[in-house]
Amino acid sequence: MRNLAANFGKILDICKNFSKNLVDERGNMPRRGVVPRFSDLEVIALSLTAEKCSVDSESYLFSLLEEYKSDIPNLISRRQFNDRRKFTANLCEQIRKNIALAIDAGEDMFCVDSKPVPICRFARAKRCKLGKNDYATAPSFGYCASQNCYFFGYKLHALCGINGVIHSYDMSKANVHDIHYLQDIKHEYSRITIIGDKGYLSTSVQLDLFETSEIRLEVPYRSNQKDWQPTFPPFAKARKRVETLFSQMVDQFMLCRNYAKQQVGLFARIISKVSALTILQYINFINNKPIGRVKYALL
Repeated sequence: MRNLAANFGKILDICKNFSKNLVDERGNMPRRGVVPRFSDLEVIALSLTAEKCSVDSESYLFSLLEEYKSDIPNLISRRQFNDRRKFTANLCEQIRKNIALAIDAGEDMFCVDSKPVPICRFARAKRCKLGKNDYATAPSFGYCASQNCYFFGYKLHALCGINGVIHSYDMSKANVHDIHYLQDIKHEYSRITIIGDKGYLSTSVQLDLFETSEIRLEVPYRSNQKDWQPTFPPFAKARKRVETLFSQMVDQFMLCRNYAKQQVGLFARIISKVSALTILQYINFINNKPIGRVKYALL
């Protein structure tokens, strides 16, 4: 962890470059009252640095920061960091979108998939208190066909380019079918091609996407379908790309480890994880390195 302060500085510089017109000269969003000395951009940069270093425990993070107080001035407390990470989550996502566009703004072919995000062990689901007071955003039971298992929590839906950059994503209850995510996509994109697996197979949805936004949804045929055809070549490459992304989210960014006690905290952590992935891809991109090698982007 000897590079924590240096990584923080590099990530902060990138956040500053992509947050113009979003924050003031001190790096803060407009607000009433006292202006914090540790800026909103610094909160975001610290959160992304922690994700880059695979430190997902705030307690452990602040124990590491004890030796960096002279390198990171005006450092806030753990409690303040927890509150302000939630407060700055939307700003973090806006910065992430700007960075994603800087990598491949002209992309017109995407792949879509979902990943289970369990919040506790299946046997403890009925005792889980997260989201009990808000049914609309509460976790639920779901089934993952690719892993052939049931889980309790949420789904992360993602739309990524062929180069492996996530351009859009959302969280849903675990029992929401993957295809519902495409209803949101048609209002954000037009004249693109989306590659999905058999879970997105729906003639009516394909027709609706094309008629509404000229979006082509390419899905492989099921083997028992009439007029069955072999999988077209780009499909395997696209599937490999999105599966690699989700593997990185789980292994390096610990997507499936949950410390949050509220949905807002969980969703803020998800934003940080996806944003950290994107900013590391950008660092590789500007250094002419394969953008997928995010583990070594800041070594």
